[in-house]
Amino acid sequence: MRAEDTYNTITGYTEGYLREKGSKFHSYAWHVETEEEIKEIVDEMRKKFYDATQRCYAWRLGPKGEKFRANDDGEPSGTAGKPILGQLLSRDLTYTMVMVVRYFGGTKLGVPGLIAAYKDSAAEVLDNCNIVMKTENAVYDINFGYLVMNDIMKVIKEFSPEIIEQAFDNECLMSVSIRKSLEEQMVLKFKDIEGINIEFKGYK
Repeated sequence: MRAEDTYNTITGYTEGYLREKGSKFHSYAWHVETEEEIKEIVDEMRKKFYDATQRCYAWRLGPKGEKFRANDDGEPSGTAGKPILGQLLSRDLTYTMVMVVRYFGGTKLGVPGLIAAYKDSAAEVLDNCNIVMKTENAVYDINFGYLVMNDIMKVIKEFSPEIIEQAFDNECLMSVSIRKSLEEQMVLKFKDIEGINIEFKGYK
């Protein structure tokens, strides 16, 4: 059983292939971070496979998979995007997108056949993926004066957050990413330091 502040995702990009009654189903999976990135992939795949019968997909974003979408691209409602999304849900995957590109083979599959084909295509490509567990992290911007640098670095050493960005001058900036389960403790330590401003930027 995974910890509350972890999630499963895939790395990189993977392909799969399935043939069902003459129809060809090419499946693709990506690690994705934003809806803008997803839109670019969809646009690119529609151009690349302009001659395909369908380009159906589903995706999940957010540490809890709270953002999601399923698209049937002209197949009967619920026969394509939903079975693809179902495979993401059954594997508890987020920050993941799967697209199945279909070339019709002349024989209609019917509703049960379509559901099975899209489900199996998504399963095929996800079985080929490298699945990893990551931690849900909180991102903070910390603004502080150079004189409290030592105090800041003591907290950094204690909690070992990922340093995303830093700039040191008379006024200093540090952006850090910390595991959610350690977030409250680290923030309290920072707030004990006089003259700093700490701003929550969101979870990732």
